[in-house]
Amino acid sequence: FAALLRAAFRSLLDHPQAGNSFILDDPDLKDIDPIVLKHCHAAAATCILEAGKQKADISAISTCLEDCKLDKERIEQFCTEYQKNKDALEILLGSIGRSPLHITDVSWRLEYQIKNNQLHKTYQPSYLVTLNVENSDSGSHPDVSFSCTMEQLQDLVGKLKDAAKSLERATQM
Repeated sequence: FAALLRAAFRSLLDHPQAGNSFILDDPDLKDIDPIVLKHCHAAAATCILEAGKQKADISAISTCLEDCKLDKERIEQFCTEYQKNKDALEILLGSIGRSPLHITDVSWRLEYQIKNNQLHKTYQPSYLVTLNVENSDSGSHPDVSFSCTMEQLQDLVGKLKDAAKSLERATQM
C-alpha cells in the first residue's frame, strides 16, 4: 500500500503526462496484476486529487477513509504521504486553468478549393478563420483555426449576434 501511495503521488507530481505507464514500470509494484494496479492507481490518484482540490485537512481525510473501511495503519500512511506532498499538490492544482479562453482578435481569409481529395473539381470558396485567444490563467496565446463555407460562417455570425443580444438583455435587467 505504501509503495502504491508513493507511486501515485510521484505519477501525479513528477510525471503527470505519463499516467498509468509510469505506475506499471515501478519496480516495487511489478508483482501486482497490471489491471488491478491500474484500478488501484486510479482510485488512489482520484482520492489524492480530490483531497487536494478540497484543501482537506487530516481529520477530513481520515473520516473519509474510515468511511471507505480502510484500516488505521493505511489511513496514517495516506495522511503522512499527503502531508509530505500537500504543497506540491496545491501548486499543481493551482496551475490548471479555470477560466475559458478570451477571444482577442479574429482574422480570416478566403480560400478557393479547386479540387477535393478525390481529385474532382469542386470550385468551392471557403473561409479560413483564426481566433486569436488568450488564457487569463497562463497568459499564453494559442490560436484556434477552422475552415467553413459561407453558409456555415453566416450561421456562426447569426448565432454570435443572438448571443450578444441575449447578453445585452440580461445586463439591462
